[in-house]
Amino acid sequence: MRTVALFGTPLRRRHSVVMHNAAFAAAGLDARYELREVDAAGLAAQVGQARLEGWMGFQITAPHKRLVMDLLDEIEPDARRIGAVNSVAAGPDGHLVGFNTDVLGFMAGLRACHGDDLAGRSVVVAGSGGVGHAAVYGLAAAGVGRLTVVDLEVAMPRGLAEEFAGFAEIEPMAFADPQVARRLAEADIFVNATSVGMLSPGPVVDVALINPAATVFDVVYIPAETELVRQARARGMRAANGDRMLVAQAATAWTRWTGLPDPTDVMSAAVAPLLASADLAP
Repeated sequence: MRTVALFGTPLRRRHSVVMHNAAFAAAGLDARYELREVDAAGLAAQVGQARLEGWMGFQITAPHKRLVMDLLDEIEPDARRIGAVNSVAAGPDGHLVGFNTDVLGFMAGLRACHGDDLAGRSVVVAGSGGVGHAAVYGLAAAGVGRLTVVDLEVAMPRGLAEEFAGFAEIEPMAFADPQVARRLAEADIFVNATSVGMLSPGPVVDVALINPAATVFDVVYIPAETELVRQARARGMRAANGDRMLVAQAATAWTRWTGLPDPTDVMSAAVAPLLASADLAP
């Protein structure tokens, strides 16, 4: 049996296990996806095990997306630019190639809600962490217009702007900046790339400040309707959570490991009961 695992800590949810193993079963593959909770000190040993035992690959979540990069043989350009690896493909000789599915997943989720007309659009992204990096990268590559990134401290989005200098022009702001309200009022798209709505209550910004014609995309997928999404829909706005992003990320990695057709339909059906549940426990 071939192995694939997710490394991280803490690992509280089974969504990835359910999706990948359903796809393996549907394809008749003798493979399994499992969770392996590992701290920074143990990551190198787990990566070494994957290499020596001939795994198909593995995935990485917080807090190891940057740390793992030093343990790999090759990192694809997009992942290098974003500064994070969340998936690894293993060759038959144990050669480990790191890639990132966050951008493809994010853009699939956003396009399902907003459509493909992204060029020149004014976008506000809340959050400059790992998902924020991927969101900004995907949006810039799609040719959006003004791209404002907001976080608790302006130093965080300012650092992102410096990282992406020459690739994207980013306007960094702190939530407390009075100009944030103006940018929200002018936005065509608002993205929540933080954990607000899942790990803490309420919307990340005052929804009443967002342009009522804007699309609202929340990367959070638990609960199924965050307060941000609920309030946006109540105003008649197009709004969606991160469930499409979750499945697209998984399907992208799975096809990379197996070389088989896209398992999105199988994965979506398998994970639907978990997404419908408000339970955050494993």
